[in-house]
Order: sequence, then structure tokens, then C-alpha cells
Amino acid sequence: MVKRKSKSEFINWFGPLLDALRELGFSGKPKEVSDKIAENLNLKEEFLDQTLKSGTNKFHNQVAWARQYLTWEGLLDSSVRGTWKLTEKGKNTYLNDEQSREIFLKWVAINQKARINKSKSEVIEEQEENDPDSVEIKAENSLLEILQSLSPSGFENVCKELLREHDFENVEVVGRSHDGGIDGYGVLEVNPFVSFKVIFQCKRYKCSVSRSQVGDFRNAMIGRAEKGIILTTGTFTREAEKEASRDGAPQIELVDGQKLVKMFEKVQLGVKERKVFDVDMAYFQKFKD
Repeated sequence: MVKRKSKSEFINWFGPLLDALRELGFSGKPKEVSDKIAENLNLKEEFLDQTLKSGTNKFHNQVAWARQYLTWEGLLDSSVRGTWKLTEKGKNTYLNDEQSREIFLKWVAINQKARINKSKSEVIEEQEENDPDSVEIKAENSLLEILQSLSPSGFENVCKELLREHDFENVEVVGRSHDGGIDGYGVLEVNPFVSFKVIFQCKRYKCSVSRSQVGDFRNAMIGRAEKGIILTTGTFTREAEKEASRDGAPQIELVDGQKLVKMFEKVQLGVKERKVFDVDMAYFQKFKD
């Protein structure tokens, strides 16, 4: 983890995020948008691979907060889940540094008033260390923290159950032999006529999985299965992502910590669903003027 140099770095991505969405046709998936910003600004790999204390990718988290502020400002549509979409106002808005900072200060003040026991600096620090969806209601022990606290064999076995819940069959953990980095295998039936043997590797990390680790896993997979999956509670470096999808080589599916949590939530494995309502501050703000 790299120590942050200054606070509120996510302000830097307000304008570039709007620009990226315009290039993507006014909407895009979160990862697409982050990658487009990184491409447009020619950001260095070492910066893009930085993580927070939680193991979350720092850059993607900052872009998610930039999106949250722009949503509050009415520049992005908050109703489209899983997709970031510009509003008509957002399509025609171009932000410089000063304008971005004005939006930031406006909504920090509003957030501070809504959270009586939080100072302005505490609100900012909370945002820098957590993703937007977790700030309002944050469990004392998050799912990722619990998964990271398991024993190596415990994490492998909970991943086995997770894959079973996601329609894999004959899922088994190899055990302590760790045959060439392979932790387990299973079968995924696409339809009654087509099925794939899949091997998987479990990495109970807070850091990032490297390119070489993906390459080593692929070497162990060749000749034994049609597909490979690496599941981690951490993240993957950009070079690891490129290696996983390299042309001419068997493709490796990568499941990072954030995707892993969503997989647990989708099948409600080890988690209980509860319905909560958050106040839409942007909606009520217009009635104060």
C-alpha cells in the first residue's frame, strides 16, 4: 500500500470522468470508465496498482467517489444500477479544476450536516478509505475482512461452496498438495451438450496478484482443464489482467475482492439481505433554495 500524498484526490477525476463517458457513448460500466480515464490521461501502472488499507484498488475507489459527487450534482443518472450514465445536463458539462472543487466543497458541507457527529475532515477521510456504497452503513467486520481472517484451507473450502452455489458441479478442493498452484477443480455445464472442466486457485490476499502469479497458474492449468479461475480477496495488477486475457493463451477468469463479495451476495451465501433506505440529499436540496 502506498501512503496517500494529499486528501480528496478524487476531485481530479470529476472532469475526466465526464469526458470518458462522452467517449463511451454517454454510458459505461465502472471498470470501462476507470480504464478509459487511465488511458486518456496516460496514468502510470504503479499509480493504478495502489491499494487502500482494505485492499481495495485506490484509483477505482477514487473514480467511484467522483461518480458519486457528480450524481449528487445531477450530472450522472443515479437510477441506472451497474451502469454509469450521463444526464442531459452532464452531456453538456465540462469541468475545470476550480469548478470541480466547488462541487466537492458544496457536497462535503451537505454531507457533514447530514452526519452530525462527523467533522469535515472525518467525512473526507471516510470517503477516501471506503467505497461510496459502504459509507452510510458499514459493518464492523466486512465480508472481505472476514474472508481474509479465515485459514488458507478455510478460504479454499468457502470458495468451493461459492462455486457450487453458482452452478458448478463436482467441485473439490485438492487439499494440502497444492498441485502446481491448483487449489481445486469442478465442472461447469453450459447446456446439456457442453460442459467445461475448470480449475481454480484461491488467494487470501490484502495485496495484489501479480502477472507472474497468473502466468504460473496458467502453466499449471495447461493440459488439465479448459478454464481457470483465480479468486482473491485482494486485487489484480494491470499487468496481471493483461496476462489473464493474453491472445494465444488459455484465458484465465479473475475474481477480485469486490467481485467476490458480489458473488456471495448474489446467492446469499454467508450473508443476510436487509432492505434499507438512504436519504437522497440531492432531491431535497432543491427545495432549500
